[in-house]
Amino acid sequence: MIHQLSEVQAEIPKNTNVWQYTVILSKAKIGDSCNICSHCFIENDVVVGNNVTVKCGVYLWDGITIEDNVQIGPNVTFTNDKYPRAKQAFELQRTIIKTGASIGAASTILGGVTIGENAMIGAGSLITKNIPANELWYGSPAKFIKKIYNDD
Repeated sequence: MIHQLSEVQAEIPKNTNVWQYTVILSKAKIGDSCNICSHCFIENDVVVGNNVTVKCGVYLWDGITIEDNVQIGPNVTFTNDKYPRAKQAFELQRTIIKTGASIGAASTILGGVTIGENAMIGAGSLITKNIPANELWYGSPAKFIKKIYNDD
């Protein structure tokens, strides 16, 4: 389902939902069974895997890859430029969110990091470095809290 008040230029699988006021540029790759909520923006050089939820107010900039079964909470902020300046070329930083990871609401993910498989980022966290698989991190800057096991 693509809401009539969204602007979707990319190919979207029939079982993926895109809600109102969302813009998806033409070269973005969006997987099956995704839910992309309202007020989102997805640039061209973005890959979103299968079964991904992107909650309201999330902007996915060039260089971001989100693997399968990932949850991106509302108003999560991603960056892709270490030294941003208006109208100047920059070195694109690539960010990878691995399979099964969850990112809590209002977290900030600096460019160039990888968040490992099944990792969890607590709401409001600032991620400045790679996060290993199966770990819970939160805070500003985020700190390791504990290992995560299948029964957590």
